[in-house]
Amino acid sequence: MELLNTILTWIMKKRIDQITFFMDNPHEVQEETYRKLVHTARDTEWGRQYGYDDAPSIRTFKERVPISTYENLYPCIERLMKGEQNILWPSEIKWFAKSSGTTNARSKYIPVSSEALEDCHFRGGKDLMTLYIHNRPETKVFTGKGLSIGGSLQNTSSDIFSGDVSAVVMKNLPMWAQFIRTPHLEVALMDKWEDKIEKMAEITSQENVTSILGVPTWTIVLLERILEITGKSSILEVWPNLELFAHGAVSFQPYRDLFTQKLITSPAMNYMEIYNASEGFFGLQDDLSRPDEMLLMLDYGVYYEFIPAEEADQEHPRTLSLEEVELNKNYALVISTNAGLWRYKIGDTVRFTSLNPYRIRISGRTKHFINAFGEELIIENAEVALTRACQETGAAVSDFTAGPVYMDGGKKGCHEWIIEFARQPENLMHFTQVLDSTLRDVNSDYDAKRYKDLALKLPVVHSVEEGTFYRWMKKRGKLGGQHKVPRLANTREFLDDILEMVEE
Repeated sequence: MELLNTILTWIMKKRIDQITFFMDNPHEVQEETYRKLVHTARDTEWGRQYGYDDAPSIRTFKERVPISTYENLYPCIERLMKGEQNILWPSEIKWFAKSSGTTNARSKYIPVSSEALEDCHFRGGKDLMTLYIHNRPETKVFTGKGLSIGGSLQNTSSDIFSGDVSAVVMKNLPMWAQFIRTPHLEVALMDKWEDKIEKMAEITSQENVTSILGVPTWTIVLLERILEITGKSSILEVWPNLELFAHGAVSFQPYRDLFTQKLITSPAMNYMEIYNASEGFFGLQDDLSRPDEMLLMLDYGVYYEFIPAEEADQEHPRTLSLEEVELNKNYALVISTNAGLWRYKIGDTVRFTSLNPYRIRISGRTKHFINAFGEELIIENAEVALTRACQETGAAVSDFTAGPVYMDGGKKGCHEWIIEFARQPENLMHFTQVLDSTLRDVNSDYDAKRYKDLALKLPVVHSVEEGTFYRWMKKRGKLGGQHKVPRLANTREFLDDILEMVEE
């Protein structure tokens, strides 16, 4: 395995020059990406409809092609799922990444082309290791196995497959990549989540795991089960050579203390954030000293546009190209991809933390916020406040959700939080006060509504017992994979459902 580690690290290092090139020439690389996408799709049904054959300029492209949501593209996607081809993209589409989203209960089926697999998803996985090696040249990460927690696959029709994007990627990985990962596919792609966790815990606890790739919430479930069945107090007692956890899908900040102080108690452990979604692989943490910041990956066959967040709900918002964005402003992300998603509004908002190179931080979801009283509270605000409240009260959070308590009968409104603590705060009221004061610090609109309890009172925080969110997600049929607990909602749908379950 030492030889394999030497060979693979050498191969990965060769990619650094290409990454450096797009960092130094971002606008040229993005323009070339745009031209290649339009040229490739010129003879598709979509390309003919919007005049791709005359190689439109980016300005003309924006004028001709509407911004799309999933609902707008669904008629085309539905035809693709029935086996029709050459509609959005010329190469055969037979794989679909299934996503339930976080605020929409209906499943989405995102087309995945061979180009998207090879040039986006696979390249993202390889670049993850490339950048890790670049930061940690002494690594021994390839002397053991990489553990990845995936979803499951369904055979939708005779030659059409759908499933969680991680499952689609795992199923199509080349043999060399299958060799260095665990558990084997039969277990990794099991569809019964609880059975899969048991089997994964049993198998992987016997392996030499050196890296983990997964969503923090489901990774916690697996690691805690492994500690339970092995009787160990730290995962490093099970996997002494573990050195990397690459995490995505939700912010790691609220979970950091749980990992560093309970599950993996080693200052030598490394954490890397990634931005991979059903629609593509978009960002990687290129500097381990800059947590929560990711390099925007510009040569993955994705052309980016950015809608100023305040215009995100407009019917015809203006979009900015990369050279037009500004630091520390929220933008709704719009992508055109090598799987035929054209000017697709993915639903995430990002904020640029650096313009040379272009680094981003995920700041929220376009439909994932609380704005019942004009406070415009986004996920980033919530995560900053939770982190500070945990630091000041000795708490650690496993899961949470929040929503509004509406004004009623002359009563003031407020925000209501349901939090599952891995470690209880020393004083829940103090935790609530720090949470509230931090929200006031980071969000002026919230502060204005809280001034002298003008519109909003102090938040209500419920501490629920361990396993509450797991049981709730199980009840909704959303265990594992890309399924995520909705963090913020502008209605009481999730709050009321969880509180009702707790009371029962």
